[in-house]
Amino acid sequence: MLIDSHVNLHAPQFAEDKDEVIARARAAGIGLMVTICDRVSFFPRVIEIAHTHADIWATVGTHPHEARENPDLTADALIALAADPRVVGIGETGLDYHYDYSPRLVQQAVFAAHIEAATRSGLPLVVHTREADDDMIRIIEKAYKTAPFKILLHCYTSGAELARRAADLGAYFSVSGIATFKAAEDVRAVIRDMPGDRIIVETDCPYLAPIPMRGRRNEPAFLPHILDKLAEIRGWTREEAEAKTEDAFFNLFDRIPRP
Repeated sequence: MLIDSHVNLHAPQFAEDKDEVIARARAAGIGLMVTICDRVSFFPRVIEIAHTHADIWATVGTHPHEARENPDLTADALIALAADPRVVGIGETGLDYHYDYSPRLVQQAVFAAHIEAATRSGLPLVVHTREADDDMIRIIEKAYKTAPFKILLHCYTSGAELARRAADLGAYFSVSGIATFKAAEDVRAVIRDMPGDRIIVETDCPYLAPIPMRGRRNEPAFLPHILDKLAEIRGWTREEAEAKTEDAFFNLFDRIPRP
């Protein structure tokens, strides 16, 4: 089974043809998708997709870019929404210091609420991290010492030190189309050292279309290009890459029944 662990099907780029995009994904062999909530205020449209399609699940959370939208977000509020049986993760959340669309202290406070929600619910925490390695590892290591929680560093492009220390906490990593980019050798170097049983794949569509689709709107149907690149980077066969990422996915997202 091919699994796209991170899609944004509620995004405006899919407003006109979402059903066709989902149909193309299935035709390409994508057997399961997780559609990601990037704002709590968008959760109703995200969860509607998951309730409409049996092969699509959802998360609940607020992206660090949007943390300013609800700076007082609480773990209780996230846990209440995560009670929906189609919710399988907390996030996308984290820290992004590249654009600083939300103040850093607000990002950190909202991130802390998500960590608490993941800890209390037992659901995996879907983490976005960009140019915030020092604060990211400080926050997750401190929280993990208090109470362990499941971590997914999605679309990982940060440094080797953060990857190593997060891996020591049992973190999982997802590989995106960035791994196919010509200039992304530093990303590929980190992928080579990731724990082989804790790697999954994603498109992050509509963003980050892989080569040879770069420059186009990304879709879940493009996932095979990413899986093939992961196999090349790790020295796996295509079949090994598919089996290993499938096993890792179901180990992480254990609220989803495995077919």
